[in-house]
Amino acid sequence: MDSKAVRQKFLNFFINKKHQIVESAPLVNKNDPTLMFTNAGMNQFKDYFLGNEKSKYPRIADTQKCLRVSGKHNDLEEVGLDTYHHTMFEMLGNWSFGDYFKKEAIEWAWELLTEEYKLPKDRLYVTVFEGDKDDNLGLDQEAYDYWKAIIPEDRILYGSKKDNFWEMGDQGPCGPCSEIHIDLRSEEEIKAKPGKELVNNDHPQVVEIWNLVFMEFNRKASGELVNLPAKHVDTGMGFERLCMAIQNKRSNYDTDVFVPLIDYLASKANVNYGTSEQTDIALRVISDHVRAITFAVADGQLPSNTGAGYVIRRILRRAVRYGFTFLNFKEPIIFELVDILDQQMGDVFNEIRAQKDFIKKVIEQEEASFLKTLENGLKRIDTIKEVMESVGESVINGKTAFELYDTFGFPLDLTSLIARESGLSVDEKGFHEEMAKQKERSKADAVKETGDWTVLDQVEKVEFLGYDDLTIEARVIQYRTVKQKGKEVYQLVLDKTPFYAESGGQVGDNGYLESENERLKVLDTKRENDLIIHIVENLPANVKSTFKATVNKSKRSETMSNHTATHLLHHALREVLGTHVEQKGSLVNEKELRFDFSHFQKMTDEEILKVEQMVNQMIRENLSLEESRNTPIGKAKDMGAMALFGEKYGDFVRVIKFGDSVELCGGTHVKATGNIGFFKIVSESSIAAGVRRIEAITGKKAEDYVTEQLELINEVKNILKAPKDVKASIKQLVEEKNQLEKEIQKLHAGKAGDLKKELLDSKIEENGLVKIIGKVDLPSADSLKQISFELKNELSNLFLVLAANIDGKPQISVVIGEQLIRDKNLNAGNIVRELAQEIKGGGGGQPFYATAGGKDLSGLDRVVEKALKMV
Repeated sequence: MDSKAVRQKFLNFFINKKHQIVESAPLVNKNDPTLMFTNAGMNQFKDYFLGNEKSKYPRIADTQKCLRVSGKHNDLEEVGLDTYHHTMFEMLGNWSFGDYFKKEAIEWAWELLTEEYKLPKDRLYVTVFEGDKDDNLGLDQEAYDYWKAIIPEDRILYGSKKDNFWEMGDQGPCGPCSEIHIDLRSEEEIKAKPGKELVNNDHPQVVEIWNLVFMEFNRKASGELVNLPAKHVDTGMGFERLCMAIQNKRSNYDTDVFVPLIDYLASKANVNYGTSEQTDIALRVISDHVRAITFAVADGQLPSNTGAGYVIRRILRRAVRYGFTFLNFKEPIIFELVDILDQQMGDVFNEIRAQKDFIKKVIEQEEASFLKTLENGLKRIDTIKEVMESVGESVINGKTAFELYDTFGFPLDLTSLIARESGLSVDEKGFHEEMAKQKERSKADAVKETGDWTVLDQVEKVEFLGYDDLTIEARVIQYRTVKQKGKEVYQLVLDKTPFYAESGGQVGDNGYLESENERLKVLDTKRENDLIIHIVENLPANVKSTFKATVNKSKRSETMSNHTATHLLHHALREVLGTHVEQKGSLVNEKELRFDFSHFQKMTDEEILKVEQMVNQMIRENLSLEESRNTPIGKAKDMGAMALFGEKYGDFVRVIKFGDSVELCGGTHVKATGNIGFFKIVSESSIAAGVRRIEAITGKKAEDYVTEQLELINEVKNILKAPKDVKASIKQLVEEKNQLEKEIQKLHAGKAGDLKKELLDSKIEENGLVKIIGKVDLPSADSLKQISFELKNELSNLFLVLAANIDGKPQISVVIGEQLIRDKNLNAGNIVRELAQEIKGGGGGQPFYATAGGKDLSGLDRVVEKALKMV
């Protein structure tokens, strides 16, 4: 049974059990501050478990894209080294929200595995929770009894809290679980050692394939367990492991999920999978990592230097590094695998098929960029080796090794390998100390203490009224304390609110809550899953008061103008550049708007002007807002509204229309485009491969910007004494300046030539070396470098020290002939550092050439004296 059939059989089975099949949530988790990536199938249903929202369907099943490369679940450094860890994987799951419980979950799991998938019953083991004294929990007898009815008792194993009690985090829904394991070893191996002894012991062929979690408790911040108002089922089955079991393979990488990717790479590298551990690991790393990168980019997360983007960049660079080092891939190749992924998974995950060309371009350009970084890293290692050889050291210190890892992406094993080839070693202890320091810094930044919610009242769903009203009467229904970086704030949830919570690129509202006795400032409004959270500095004196909740009107008004302008901008970009343009991110606040979009080249001045004019034309037309709330998603798409990849939409959506601009959007907008006033693009730039960014302003800020530019032009006119043609006058000035610079360069060259002759005349030859040591005046650092290298090229065995006055600033240049470096163990870098003390400065460089700068011009004479004594 191929992998496509395995996936479909799972979904069909649960359709027959009256489950609603839902789409996978995006890989990047946007509305949950506790989670960077979706790392389990239950993430998108978190609010159902917490009781914040009621599920429309009591039974659900799906296949969920998951990524485990950050936080508690981080398998990245294990991937490829063994045959069963992955970064991105599919989690097949079925859920019950207050409907069926342990009996049905257990019976259906057994039915699917043994009757539908035909897995051998005598190869399966199950585990149940043995209880835990600290939590005052006993054996999960209920689960045990249900299993006992369908499987021999000697195949039911007890599991500890670590293995058989599932928790979402330090706080939140949790409960005992029952795992199903399969033994895929040969008959000989099984006879030698029973599979029950290897369950949960990280054996690559005795693996867990399905986890049935029975959610019945809520873990409080104090550690106390309380019963949930309803009992739920949350199951997760690793798709890749299931395929391994069904296809009777010994590794996930031997299934048709990975074989096409590995075969393609092996062919390109001219190697055979299974013949070399090094190349096998590299093939596994790349074939795994390309899946994670592809799905992340498809869901709108581009490689970058911060947050989730940094994690994706690390994954891609790890893949490039393995290909570069062990498969000799010196040019981009990983992007080519996207075509194979499209063939394998494009039918199920349409986001890959729809954006295939864009994904390939992003990966290709990111690969090319990092390959250059790798080359620079190798040059840096060569420099380190030269310095160490020149001073007789043989151990690369931990700080330097960590710099190679952090800056150039060189893992410790790669640095060690290169070092060994040159007879050097690496201070591994020092490297790990530096790594630990970095982790501690990251932990310190991320430490956040979140208290339990104090619940005063419960409502079915918090109502957002801020589309129509900026002031309403509201009550606090729950609150909690949050401490981070030594600061304490309070988070409030109201029964209804006019405050817009940050999402979709639009910042959250601020304002105030006012009762008869006090007025509280609302600092910000955030969204946590489906909760709207108001952040305040102080807890209300009486949390049970009725408050007048009022939004900051001016901030909201300016933010709305900028948000509507992004819609008009998006429409104009597609008109001017083409329909390949798609939104890839945005930021909208009261000061500015930022819009990221797919486009593979810099916009011309003419294109920018045309887009700007088109937006301002729509503003002048004063197009009215046509808003459709609670529109069925299918109807919204029929209206022409674009769904953004990486966003999770419900069955009913809000459609925002201004003329021909039609978008799905939950943000706030002006009633008519004329309210925007004026639109001005401030900049257009590249932020990632295939992604451009426009920054713009509207209204009064745009007027002020234009006024400032006109004032600047008037100042220039006054300086130029009001010429008729400002452009021609400036052009003439630039031409005159260029001509003068050329004449100055000729004068400098002549002076440098005279100085070079004087230095050659002053050379002293003795003891097998040529000494030139002197104090000079030069116009620039470039002149100093040029003279130093010209003398180096003309004289062998040169020992050169020039103490230079460069426009009133002291600089030193040291050149050492290559033979002197070898025979006399001289090093220009070490020498220049010692000489730099005389000018109160510092410097360095390579063994043959080094420079230094300083603060004390009077020290140049001492530099010359010290250099003469050195010789």
